[in-house]
Amino acid sequence: MPGRTLPTFTSAEVESHNNAKSCYVTLGSKVYDITSFVDDHPGGGDLILEYAGRDVEEILRDTVSHEHSEAAYDILEDSLIGFIASESTGKGASIDAAKANGVGGTSGPVYAATGMSREEDLSVETDYSKDYQTHKFLDLNKPLLMQLWNGGFSKEFYLEQIHRPRHYKGGESAPLFGNFLEPLSKTAWYMVPIIWLPPVTYGTVLGFAGLGNVYAAAAYWIGGLALWTLIEYLMHRFLFHLDKYGSQLPF
Repeated sequence: MPGRTLPTFTSAEVESHNNAKSCYVTLGSKVYDITSFVDDHPGGGDLILEYAGRDVEEILRDTVSHEHSEAAYDILEDSLIGFIASESTGKGASIDAAKANGVGGTSGPVYAATGMSREEDLSVETDYSKDYQTHKFLDLNKPLLMQLWNGGFSKEFYLEQIHRPRHYKGGESAPLFGNFLEPLSKTAWYMVPIIWLPPVTYGTVLGFAGLGNVYAAAAYWIGGLALWTLIEYLMHRFLFHLDKYGSQLPF
């Protein structure tokens, strides 16, 4: 779910949402708010409220009671609001490190390299303050550029930290400058074609006119696009991420 971060809930928090005005259920580690679906349930709202604040995995799979279709699971996914926080963590990084990354709890090992334990952790909000207190890297509450410039981080520490996922609340953009330059660091997707289509179109027309051969011009155009795509991929794949032989400077 790109651009979306979700919080964690304790079991007690989920259990407190057990009525028609606020109805939460869990399925594994996921928490769903199905309040709006209570009155629309084909079997009646009372059947849902019977499991309000509880896990519904068993009843969903109970073919004797009622075998639920894929549509039922689709409705649940549309109502996903967060993840259940467990009290235990497995081997690996400490629970404090996991929480600093926004992982409220896990049911498996926490991997030291990322602080993550499961796929769902990639969508959990990062606790800015705890993250900074734990790792002493960048304060996510402040603009990042000058922190990085003045940080004096070793290459090993820097590489360790940039491979540790961190998420801004609501998918917000990371603040780089904190001044009038900040808006220039953000570009809406539609601005790219608006800015680049006119010069690309103009250059294409000139190229076609100069060659005088539509097929040759089309071949050059397609070949150039493919070549640049390959060059850019190789630069990003091998040059920009050349960790082992990279400079001591973080950028």
